[in-house]
Amino acid sequence: MATVRLLEAGDWALYRSVRLASLAESPDAFWSSLAREETFAPSVWQDRLAARNTFLAENGDGPAGLAAVVPDEGAAAELVGMWVAPSARGQGVGDLLVRAALDWTAERGFAELRLWVFEGNHRAERLYARHGFARTGPAKPGRPGKDELQFEMARAAPAR
Repeated sequence: MATVRLLEAGDWALYRSVRLASLAESPDAFWSSLAREETFAPSVWQDRLAARNTFLAENGDGPAGLAAVVPDEGAAAELVGMWVAPSARGQGVGDLLVRAALDWTAERGFAELRLWVFEGNHRAERLYARHGFARTGPAKPGRPGKDELQFEMARAAPAR
């Protein structure tokens, strides 16, 4: 059974290792790249943990997934950097991370949680739809130099 916890600034090395693993394993799921983030100094990882509310899913095999929530404009927050390790897929880890993000959002009074999904990432879209997310209509270019789009999904935060 997987558990989810909020990472603290002192967890920056663990966060770095899991984030780099996610970029190596699923390069097409993220706007950033492994080559870019491998060069980040420890202070960048620490700053990210300070600015984001990063959740780590763990199971008996170690880190199983990662997701972060960033306060956004007004009454919204944004779910970013969502990833589930291949060995943990299909075991509810993604659901645990999304629920943690929704709970965090509601506890802090945000009215909405938004996220972006690359066109064609049907597995991610199905995960988010299971939790009440729906496409909002806005789309934007994907990674620089590639002909792809990301689309926005959102849902109201659960009532508290």
